[in-house]
Amino acid sequence: MKHLLVTGGCGFIGSNFIRRFLKTHGDWKIFNLDKLSYSGNRENTRALESDERYEFILGDVCDASAVQQAMKNADAVIHFAAETHVDRSIECASEFLHTNVLGTQVMLDAAIRCRIRRYIHISTDEVYGSIAQGAAKEDAVLKPNSPYSASKAAADLLVRAYRKTHGFPGMIVRSSNNFGPYQFPEKVIPLFITNLIEGKKVPLYGSGLNERDWIFVEDNCRAIETVFERGEEGKTYNIGVGRPTSNLTLTRTILQLMKKDESMIQPVEDRRGHDFRYSIDTSSLESLGFRPEWEFEKGLKHTIQWYEKHPDWWSPLKKDKFTVK
Repeated sequence: MKHLLVTGGCGFIGSNFIRRFLKTHGDWKIFNLDKLSYSGNRENTRALESDERYEFILGDVCDASAVQQAMKNADAVIHFAAETHVDRSIECASEFLHTNVLGTQVMLDAAIRCRIRRYIHISTDEVYGSIAQGAAKEDAVLKPNSPYSASKAAADLLVRAYRKTHGFPGMIVRSSNNFGPYQFPEKVIPLFITNLIEGKKVPLYGSGLNERDWIFVEDNCRAIETVFERGEEGKTYNIGVGRPTSNLTLTRTILQLMKKDESMIQPVEDRRGHDFRYSIDTSSLESLGFRPEWEFEKGLKHTIQWYEKHPDWWSPLKKDKFTVK
């Protein structure tokens, strides 16, 4: 049996990926290295702990000895672990630089020592910055505009440098905005859904005209799996659906699906340095045979239903100024 090390597997995308991968790869065992930060919830993967092909390891990607121990028997690595919330990075960037940059360096050093031959680094479309027109290809200049996206861009450049310096076989995937079950309620879609369930208004930044390319998490996990199986060493792959949607349109769609009217919108002061538009070219990923399967509204309906059925999961998580708005 082959062994895959996943970092940050108790987070939103990581936990969804682990559940999928165990179903589709019966000859693999997964080790999940996670330090259980505020957004890393062991309940996300608790049901897997009876599966002999899954093992949870409590540890920090910035701890070289913990990473070395977790990676020593791995055949492949997918590095999800990261600090990801833009608003938190604006208030305090240090944890983002520590985890996203130093943690990536620790992971890369261990991967070289362990002679890992399949390695995927999970990044974000935010490293390209705001795209006024068209769509960013993987070789576009990186122009991050928040401490979060700057830390992810720095991590991407480390992967590139290790490729050039050491011949490291790492690949990078840059995903657009994800949504779906198990997403921490600081992010806009689960925040809005849970607020409306609680009878609260939804805080919409500025004019609401900022655009994001939304991909349902199941499609994103399939895309990462596609790169894992068929991606070319050293390459970067954008993951998205190619349909930027304004935050106002997103908000109105959620309100409609939850049978609420626009009186539930509470305009708030815009985020500092708020990128206006994200848009990425996904033709490299499409050349591997990937196509999204989830329509945006279908994914939103599924997500709303999941949060309506699981208040015991999200209610305890809404306890600070980033989740109680």
